[in-house]
Order: sequence, then structure tokens, then C-alpha cells
Amino acid sequence: MKNRSEKIIRNSLFVLLITLIASCSSDLLERNDQFGPLNPKNNDELAGSWKTILLTSPDEFSLEVPVATTTPAYTREINEIKSYQDNITEDQKRIIKYWSVGGVLRWNEIMRTLVARHNTPPYQNEDGTYPVPSGANPFANPEFPFSSPPYAARAYAYVSAAQYDALVATWYYKKLYNRAAPFNVDTSIQVLIPKSALPSYPSEDAVLAGVTVELLKLLFPTEIAYINGKADEEKLYRIISGANVRSDLDAGIILGRKIATKYISRATTDGTGSAVGTAEIWASLETQTIAQGETPWKSLESPIRPPMLPLFGKVKSFFMTPEMVIANRPIAPPSTKSVQFAKELAEIKDYSKNATRKNMEIVTFWADGVGTYTPPGHWNAIASESFVEKDYSEVRWARNMALLNIAMMDAAICCWDAKYTYFNPRPSQVDPSIKTLTGTPNFPAYVSGHSTFSAAAATLLSHLIPSKAKSYTAMANEASISRMFGCIHYRSDCEKGLELGKKVGDIAISRAKLDGAE
Repeated sequence: MKNRSEKIIRNSLFVLLITLIASCSSDLLERNDQFGPLNPKNNDELAGSWKTILLTSPDEFSLEVPVATTTPAYTREINEIKSYQDNITEDQKRIIKYWSVGGVLRWNEIMRTLVARHNTPPYQNEDGTYPVPSGANPFANPEFPFSSPPYAARAYAYVSAAQYDALVATWYYKKLYNRAAPFNVDTSIQVLIPKSALPSYPSEDAVLAGVTVELLKLLFPTEIAYINGKADEEKLYRIISGANVRSDLDAGIILGRKIATKYISRATTDGTGSAVGTAEIWASLETQTIAQGETPWKSLESPIRPPMLPLFGKVKSFFMTPEMVIANRPIAPPSTKSVQFAKELAEIKDYSKNATRKNMEIVTFWADGVGTYTPPGHWNAIASESFVEKDYSEVRWARNMALLNIAMMDAAICCWDAKYTYFNPRPSQVDPSIKTLTGTPNFPAYVSGHSTFSAAAATLLSHLIPSKAKSYTAMANEASISRMFGCIHYRSDCEKGLELGKKVGDIAISRAKLDGAE
């Protein structure tokens, strides 16, 4: 029996998911205006000492000393705020309402929108081959990227991790320079959002805009105009609301961009660019599986599409070494010639022949297929609903999102390692009479991606919010079994995927216990 909070989350997410599927190019953000302004219970004043992920230290990148609040230059910046407030427009009021819920939350929603827009497999060429999106020529046909679940998990992780490091550095410099907020310097300034007791230099929103824009330009290069437009809104909101002066913002943008360079450098060398593999590699996977006496996976698309990202299991992780990925690899699935395999195949065939309305509802809710923000995005939406209730500071929001999304990126790495190690066929390949109740993914069955993503996310979220552990676990189990109800996974795929995801989540928890935030 699901508790009330889980039902609320599920119902709201279901409505959001259906709307998104109906119009994947629309702006997810404009529908998420139910949250109130960020007003944290705890500002986490000591967050500047938390352990960073990629930065060697919070002050790895320098930030110049701000001008004093007694200078004419600062007075001119105060006057800029007053000028805006004297002539505030309805659109500017909308911008304040929109961005005041928190930059981490809003940028996460922007990410989900971008992932959904680009979650479309490339259409085949006239000769039956399939083109591969190219980051070197992103506007070519097909546009870059195809934000498949592994790509999406990695994108969420890079942005979240970079935001976290950037905000730890922000909190470090806030404490170091201790420049008062403009409304404390000039009490005649209106404050249109909850007042913060933190120093204002550099602006946390500007740092977020600076680091996020640079990462998103790399990950979604055809969306730069849209991304820049959102960043301009975020910066303007801080001035109009009376929260920051212009130099707070300028410093934040500079710091964010500096930190982004380190993440961009890593992203360009983490192995994702070669994860698509080659025709020789695709053929060898089939040959090796046949040599082992097993039935190899085959694409069920027509014309046959190459397997999705067979080398993603070799992408560089933030928290796991390659040896850890191999050590956590699940045992082999039941042989395709075994009694156990036949039993599991029969179970899926029964689900196909006897689909219930309840099972279909579960399949639909957890489908997360083409045109959606993917399973990792679904768990970002679930986490956002939970984090809003906790009134976290921006830096804690960023820390928790980084842990969540790195766990799911590692889940993708470990899951794809297993998929292409065992190259196991889907149920409808082995028995064509099985009709799937959702689209058939173009990659091997074992282990289930939904199960691995969901268990990793639920395990990490249960650590962050123990009071909701049962609810998160129930969601993960339901996401897992939805793939059996949808007739695209065997029981072993789901059970071993859940086990693998929990191991990955536990690794992220081990890191969380050492970062100083707890």
C-alpha cells in the first residue's frame, strides 16, 4: 500500500509525464510554477569547506577582491537596482517568481526539458544505414545529441557535479570576502524575495548560470540561444529582486565559467565519444555470444539498427574505477537453453497475453521512453518534489543532486557493462508471439536499465531522506517490475538490476559520508 506522499508524487509526475510526451518540444519549466520561493531553514554557512568532486580545493580558481560598499562604483550599482524596481514590469515580476524557487531546481528542470527534446533515435538513411549524431557538427542531420538514457544520465551528472563544486567555491568566497548584501547596505532597497543572511559576493545564481551554461553548450549545442535566454533571466532576477548588485553577478559568472572548463576538459576525454563502437565491435559481440553456445541479442527494428552505445560501460566514472565496475558486474543470466530461462520467458508471455489495467498504468507511468526525460530524469523529478519539502539551501540542493545523478551515471555505466558482456536477447526476440506493451529498446536485456537506475536512485535518496525510504524502495520495485509487465525484460534482468543499482547507490552513499555535509 502506497503512502499519501508517494501517491501525490506519482499523480503529479504522471500528469507531467503525459503532458511531456504529448509535446516534448514545449517548455517543461512553465508548467512547474507550484513551488514557493527558496527560503532555506539552514544556509549551510560552512559549505565552503565541503569536499569537492573534481576541484582540488574550493579556491582552485581565484576570484578577485570585490570593491568596497562605500565606493562610488558600488553606489552606482545600488542605483541600478532602484531604477529597475521603480519601473518593474509584469514580465519581470514573472521572472522573479519563476527563478526565486532556486537556481539548482530550475536548471534541473531545464535539463529535463532538453533531454526530452533530444530523446529521439536518428531515422535511417535511404540505404538502410543509420547516421550517428556528431558533436563536431551538431546541426547536421541528425542533430546532436540523441539523449538516450545513458547520455542523459551522464549529462545530468556532469551538470549537477559542476554546480555542486561551483557552489562550494561560492560559499568559500562568500565567507572570505564577507561583502554585505545590497539591502543591508541601503535599507531603502525593496527585497522582493526572502532575505538571505549570507554575504552576497559572489552571487550563487550567477555562479550557477556561469557553470551551467558552459556545460549545456557542450551537451546540447543546438540549444545555445534557449540556454542563454534562461541564464539572462536568472541574472536579471537577482538585480530586480534586490538580492545582488551587478558586480556580485559578474564575479559569479567568471567563477562559474572557470570551474566549467575543468568539467568540460574531463567530459571530452571520458570515453563517451567512442561509446557507439564500430561495425567490427558490433559483429564481435554476436560472434562471441554464439561461441559460448548462447542466443545473441539482435535488433528488432527494421532496418536493423546498430546496438545503442555498446562501449558505454567503459566511460569514466566519478566515483568508481574500471576495476570496481567489473567487480560489481552481476553474475551471468540464466542460459538461453536452461529450464530457468524457459520459465522466465513463459512468465513474460503470460503478462503479454493477460495484461491488466493496473499493470498497464504501471507500465505507462514508468515508460520513460522516446520523447521523455528518460528514467534518470524521472528520478530527478521525484527528488525535486522531495527536496522542495526540506527547504534546503542552494548548496545542499546541488550536493544532493550531484550525489543522485552521479549514482545514476554510474548505474548506466555498470548496467551497460553487463548488457554488452552478456548480450542477452529480449523476450520478444526469442518468442515473436510475445507482444510488448511498450517500445522495445535497441540494446540487450540483461540487466534492466530501469531497475538499475531506480535502485541506485532509491538507495541514495533513502540515505538523504530516511523518512521516505520505504516509499523510494516501493517506487524502485514498481519501476523494475513495470519492465516485466511491459514484456521487455525477464525476472532475472529486473532482480539483478535492482541488486546492481543498490550496490552503486551504496558507493555514492560512502562518498556522501565523507564530504563534510553530514
